[in-house]
Amino acid sequence: MILTPIAIDNMPKAIAAFDAHLDGHAQARAAFHRIAATWPVRPDDEPGGGVDTPAHRADAVRLAHAHGIDTLDEPPSRSFMWDGRVIRTDVEATVIVHEVAHWLCAAPERRTLIDYGLGPGPETTARKEARADKRLCFEDCMHEEQQTSLLGVLWEVELDQPGILAFLEQNWMEHWERPSTAAFFIRHAEELFARGLIDADGRPTTAREWADARKGVLVG
Repeated sequence: MILTPIAIDNMPKAIAAFDAHLDGHAQARAAFHRIAATWPVRPDDEPGGGVDTPAHRADAVRLAHAHGIDTLDEPPSRSFMWDGRVIRTDVEATVIVHEVAHWLCAAPERRTLIDYGLGPGPETTARKEARADKRLCFEDCMHEEQQTSLLGVLWEVELDQPGILAFLEQNWMEHWERPSTAAFFIRHAEELFARGLIDADGRPTTAREWADARKGVLVG
């Protein structure tokens, strides 16, 4: 939920101000430029346009499969978003992509746990079981959630989806006029880069052969 919505007319000003605070942080700035380039959102009648289209959801499922992650076409409200084996995909495209990012950010030994050992996610209804699998403290859970959030946004951008909307929804531009907001972004962008999950241009690094092939098909 967006804490403080930004008026559409103010978005160019907000993007420019946020970008100005990234001076001296080339890698973080490159990642932000990729996100900002998805504004304004392309309308439904343009190729690849719209929000949460069937094509977007299909690409999100393909992204999971490209990482070797199994999926199940049923609502996560029946049990878990991730049960240690499959991602449930009867949800919005942005949620599927976010879940793939969770898998990528989680320590390998937690990928077999319900909701990655973070405790129940918002879509999970079998909350007692998810809590039983929790392994991280609150602070570590929040840090991993922030990493996951930003990586998921950058994967949406990679899939030619309007990642700026998730960026706003997950409050990365809350108080966009403050240097501290950009500093928070810089910290997480640079950490994703240090972990090898994104490159210096802000592109996700995993499943790159699949991502490059996908872009080649779209261009061709």
